[in-house]
Amino acid sequence: MKVIIFLCVLIFSVSPGYTENYLLNGGQESKINYRLVQEIQPSSNIRKLVLNYVVPVSFNSPTYNQNITDLDLRFHPEPAKKTEKTDKRGNKVIEATWMPPLKDIKATVSLTAKNNVDLKTINTTTPFPVKNITDKVKVYLKPTKQVSSANIEIIKKARELTVSSKTEFDAVQKILTWVVDHMHYVLRPKSYNSLYSLKSGKGNCQNYSHLSAALMRSVGIPVRIVNGITLKQPYDIKIKRSILTMKMAQGRHSWIEVFFPDLGWVPFDAQGTELFVSNRFIRVEVGLDNNETEQDGLMRWTRLKGSKDKPSFGESISADFMDDKVDLNAEKTKYGPREMLLSPKVKSTFSMIPLVPHKPQKFNPQKVIKTLDYSRPFLFGNLDFPENEDFLSTRGPAEEGADGTMKMKKNFLVETAEYVTTKGQQYAQTFILNEPIKLQKIGLALHKFGTEGQLWLELYKDNNGKPGEHITTSDIFLLNKVKYKPGYSWFDFSFGDSSRILPQGRYWIALGFTGSPIVNWFFTYGKPVGPHDGTRYKKMFDEDWGRSLSFEFNYRVKGLAAK
Repeated sequence: MKVIIFLCVLIFSVSPGYTENYLLNGGQESKINYRLVQEIQPSSNIRKLVLNYVVPVSFNSPTYNQNITDLDLRFHPEPAKKTEKTDKRGNKVIEATWMPPLKDIKATVSLTAKNNVDLKTINTTTPFPVKNITDKVKVYLKPTKQVSSANIEIIKKARELTVSSKTEFDAVQKILTWVVDHMHYVLRPKSYNSLYSLKSGKGNCQNYSHLSAALMRSVGIPVRIVNGITLKQPYDIKIKRSILTMKMAQGRHSWIEVFFPDLGWVPFDAQGTELFVSNRFIRVEVGLDNNETEQDGLMRWTRLKGSKDKPSFGESISADFMDDKVDLNAEKTKYGPREMLLSPKVKSTFSMIPLVPHKPQKFNPQKVIKTLDYSRPFLFGNLDFPENEDFLSTRGPAEEGADGTMKMKKNFLVETAEYVTTKGQQYAQTFILNEPIKLQKIGLALHKFGTEGQLWLELYKDNNGKPGEHITTSDIFLLNKVKYKPGYSWFDFSFGDSSRILPQGRYWIALGFTGSPIVNWFFTYGKPVGPHDGTRYKKMFDEDWGRSLSFEFNYRVKGLAAK
């Protein structure tokens, strides 16, 4: 069936029984004072040090708009040489050189960004395959090592997804819907190229961008890679009587822009937004892939022969929202991907495939559960996070060129964490057991900044997707007995009653505290393990847990299962 309707995203593959596709309307408008500080400590064996920066510029699209003013780039001490150039993708690059660097170097980038997002109905009629593309845009159809759009497996998948598409929008949304469901976010993938992403279904923001770009380019849709910064300022989306809070880490990020002849370049975040990105994005650099968009944050150096020294490096990002207006409303559709996808409404021609209900899970009777032999070790949860990682100084790896020059690029390892011991708020995470277990411990991926206070976990039954009846409380965790570690590590909370059996089903853990602890809980983008309403919080005067979060906290459930 072919229809023309106001629509957000269209479906190519059927979900297993639920969808997380939302149509947004409204907008965001903010004035942001942004500041990036890099501190480099060169060793005495380094003879030459070069730092590169790309100047963020203003940008306009049908949804996301960025206006940059008051840009200031300062160095201390001043470099021996500073040059400016515009590269072949239009990025303005500033290069600073010290020969040799005699002192520690501090580089500061500051600017004011007036960013706004306007989500109203978008009209696009561009046919597919896309025709009449200018030479300036055609360059973004080229395959690269990271965006392998000429690979036969990439081409096969892209053609499979778009075989019935008659408009560019239909082709793009079918590809993005598949990518959102296929990919699983990990901070440290083995590779960043699109073929690895296709085969493994794993990756960080670079993988999402490269895979989406490869699939689209392979069927003639121009896509460019964008690098920039995401800011940690959260924002709320109203969904009927509930609130969905969106938040990203403060750090480097990669996304894409897709070219529509009747719209121009339009931003997409392949991790979950279509035809827009949030105004918490600072757009910096564009290119064919993330190997090409390496100029911003690039550090190079030469050293004495035989030396293995490299500079130590630290980077911090801060952003003050001088003005922040957010008014976003969402309507959940009955079609779409399993994973969350947000989009404005779009007026276009598309194909719609109906939702197929999932089969309900079968549970063992209570009498059977009590007689089982619980002796098999059980471990379940959102387990993947970088333990004991110092995010402020992580950099690299360093690469050596043919002439002996060392090079170190920016990385996209970001600290995704929430401050969870703030007064007046409490956080909860769901988990679903597909088999009964004898509960022993539940662990959270935490980092403590202060040693005063006590932590514990409350365990609840589920009540229609929210914490319900209280089951039990863990033993108290004394923070002053925990040795300091960099980064995040497992804090295991014991449940003293070793005979407690949890039947199959859905449960909630909520973090409780007393005193003045300062604790962050690590999270993963998306929902790697649980359902999309499975991470919640409530404020002091909220009647229930009506606020959900767009990410999933890292946790683990340990115990014994039946043989």
